[in-house]
Amino acid sequence: MSELRSSPLDAEHRALAAKMTPFGGWDMPLQYSSGTIAEHEACRRDAVVFDVSHLGTVRVIDGFEALQRALTNDLHKVGPGRAQYTHLLDTTDGSVLDDIIVWWHPDGHTFDVMPNASNTSRVVEAIGGTDITSTRAVLAIQGPNARTTLSSVFPEAAAVKRFHVQTLSWNGVDCVVAGTGYTGEPGVEIAVPRDAASALWKAVVGADITPAGLGARDTLRLEAGLPLHGHELGTGITSLQAGLEWVVAWNKGDFRGRAALAAEKERGVHRILRGIATEGRRPPRADCAVLSGDRVVGTVTSGNFSPILGHGIALAFVEPSVSIGDEVSIDVRGSMLAGRVVQTPFVS
Repeated sequence: MSELRSSPLDAEHRALAAKMTPFGGWDMPLQYSSGTIAEHEACRRDAVVFDVSHLGTVRVIDGFEALQRALTNDLHKVGPGRAQYTHLLDTTDGSVLDDIIVWWHPDGHTFDVMPNASNTSRVVEAIGGTDITSTRAVLAIQGPNARTTLSSVFPEAAAVKRFHVQTLSWNGVDCVVAGTGYTGEPGVEIAVPRDAASALWKAVVGADITPAGLGARDTLRLEAGLPLHGHELGTGITSLQAGLEWVVAWNKGDFRGRAALAAEKERGVHRILRGIATEGRRPPRADCAVLSGDRVVGTVTSGNFSPILGHGIALAFVEPSVSIGDEVSIDVRGSMLAGRVVQTPFVS
């Protein structure tokens, strides 16, 4: 077993008595003393801060053409000073090796490509660039009051619009700020040099923004119907199966994995990602079978209790014939949960 990496904010988490957990090769906070449900509700109703330093940052200079050839989306749709969600595909079967946010700096030359925690080296191999993950921390401030509360600490960051990117100074330190997140709530993510990370974290928490761990981040993204690599995306799973064809720019020319994905589009997908709302508080779980009547029609990829809705929710790959409104059941260790296929996001 390789040694777990630690965030530049590790000491801050331990000072707050965070429960730590391994995630993607990192030792990260799962929850703080208030607990996952309280942190989840704080994000939906007020504002929280996550440490997401485990995400990778691959810096690419003058890499527009390389990124166009490697990734599915089309950077022509945006421009300098914007962020874009995109996929890196396997050349053999078109499955999603990683889902990525690209931060295109306002200078027009610099791109920060943000892979999932365990995929940074894979992304460097595909696109080139320099892994600068160890040089910074990333704070995600999320929630309906995130911008208002953050404005007392870092007003310029609070003003960054959704999916925009700016380089801004906080206490004399240059930070990269993007109007992105993974909760379904408004907010920003701030990449701050590691030596200044603790000071910014303390200032944010001192402004009554609640620290939240990866447990709440997962339940929040599930309520928002957002995919998690290794569950709704990954080996053998394509953008088309995950219902994310909007991230594929078919008309931009060739890109990595295009031929395999186009072949799947031509023949049709054999499964599709759907949302399922279940009755009662017992949560559905990943890998549980989904049944229509007595027939297995799919498998849950992510499931949990929704603190906002008060019942279970799940994402599942099911046969394409399964439609919104269909009644299904989920087999949780031999106990059947009644459910209905619903439109996502579960919580808007």
